[in-house]
Amino acid sequence: MSFSDPAAVSQYIDNLVRNVPGVHALHQMAQVLLAERVPAHGQVLVLGAGGGVEMRAFAEASPTWRLVGVDPSAEMLALAHHTLGDLSLHGELIQGYIDDAPDVLFDGATCLLTLHFLSPDERLHTLRELKRRLKPGAPLVIAHHSVPDEPTEKRVWLQRWAAFAMARGGTDDDLAARAEALASRLPTLSPEREVALLEEAGFVEPRLFYAALSFRGWVAYAG
Repeated sequence: MSFSDPAAVSQYIDNLVRNVPGVHALHQMAQVLLAERVPAHGQVLVLGAGGGVEMRAFAEASPTWRLVGVDPSAEMLALAHHTLGDLSLHGELIQGYIDDAPDVLFDGATCLLTLHFLSPDERLHTLRELKRRLKPGAPLVIAHHSVPDEPTEKRVWLQRWAAFAMARGGTDDDLAARAEALASRLPTLSPEREVALLEEAGFVEPRLFYAALSFRGWVAYAG
């Protein structure tokens, strides 16, 4: 989707629920993992916060956290503000990328359904800048498409994801074409390469906590 197209943005949350297996549970799990180390009045950086769904989940579960959401799309940030409603008092929304995030030490961070849009070099830079903004031992929770690098197996997993989305009300009846479009558009990495990048960026103890067809999620800690 285009994150600056008002029509597409208006359908974002419906599509999120349709396309990402267990997305609300993913947000709840992310909050649980953060809460293990983020103090009651801690500050959490939410990178790729457009839409505001995970920020709302965090604010409802941990109302004394201070949330800072960063996203490059003004339209998606407007949706986040609407999604948060009165809960927007718990946080701040900033338009930009990781380099535009406050240069302070956070107690935890998330980057959900975002890193699969970035090239390996951009992803490494983003992870390094996230780590630089985290207190030692602070958790980072990430989740996004992560599939094997081998082309045939990669497409099998993306076709499985497309079939899932179709079964939940998708409109594209050509699963192979939809999977091929995703494969060509997203610079996905294998789970092994994901872990290696986390470690190269300075994170320790990366652990898989979420696996749903073509999606994977990890928690790791700033070393």
